[in-house]
Amino acid sequence: MAITINESFLQFKRNLEITEPQSSIVSTRQSNVREAIEANMDVQDSFLTGSYKRHTMIAPLQEADIDVFVVLDNKYFYNYDNGKNGGQAGLLDLVKRTLLRTYTRTPHISRDGQAVTIHFNDFLIDVVPGFHRQGGGYLIPNSIKQNWIATDPTKHVELISESNASHEYKLVPLIKMIKAWNRTKGSFFHSFHLEALALEIMKYVVISDFSTGTRYFFDKGRTLISKQNPDPAGYGGDIGYYIDSPEKIDNAVTKFETAYNRAIRAEDFANRGYIRQAIEQWRLIFGDYFPAYG
Repeated sequence: MAITINESFLQFKRNLEITEPQSSIVSTRQSNVREAIEANMDVQDSFLTGSYKRHTMIAPLQEADIDVFVVLDNKYFYNYDNGKNGGQAGLLDLVKRTLLRTYTRTPHISRDGQAVTIHFNDFLIDVVPGFHRQGGGYLIPNSIKQNWIATDPTKHVELISESNASHEYKLVPLIKMIKAWNRTKGSFFHSFHLEALALEIMKYVVISDFSTGTRYFFDKGRTLISKQNPDPAGYGGDIGYYIDSPEKIDNAVTKFETAYNRAIRAEDFANRGYIRQAIEQWRLIFGDYFPAYG
């Protein structure tokens, strides 16, 4: 609980942080997963990626997934390219079978479009196999469309880190706050989509404080969310591809519009000294992550 807007946002920031004991568990478990793959397949490299590596993951941990990227020997690419041996889906099935050798009692291991997911009791680990790409970056399997996707998760980490430093380390907490808003809206938006939007929107501005920063994000996002949003690493493709119908676009814009209007009201209340009412507006945006007045 807090009695000023600044105190509220600082507490909000703390509410979203993964604890040190949880980080220790993640560190040990992801290391074990990488060792399980490396012991049974020819692996050129493996590393943490995703929101955990970018430090944009939010609590609680049981609602999160940890991304492990495994760079395989090119022989696997040739074995599964052009539909051979089940194609991209076949490659993911191979990774799944490999993990099942070690994780025989894990509640569930499944594969989705681009990864194999280990469902632990407290959080998930997504294992993404990939290959070095000629010209830079990596190729990862898309088992739904049976093709390869060009990407570079290491570049994503660099971009977030560099931008966060240029914003005096306020960008990452701001992104976490935006993700909390998204979670209260049923996680309608893909998390990385919101991160990429934040990178673009905040590129040429100063984040003076979190209240004006989030309001500015919702303001500019109202327009950008209805357009194509390219991968910030420069590999093309629209990372907002899943908002693929007029109805979904209208829904996305409405969510931004509603958050923006509430942020405007919150700032107006605060400027007139009505802190309780301002905090109530912020709680309408961010839910119980945001502390109540008092």
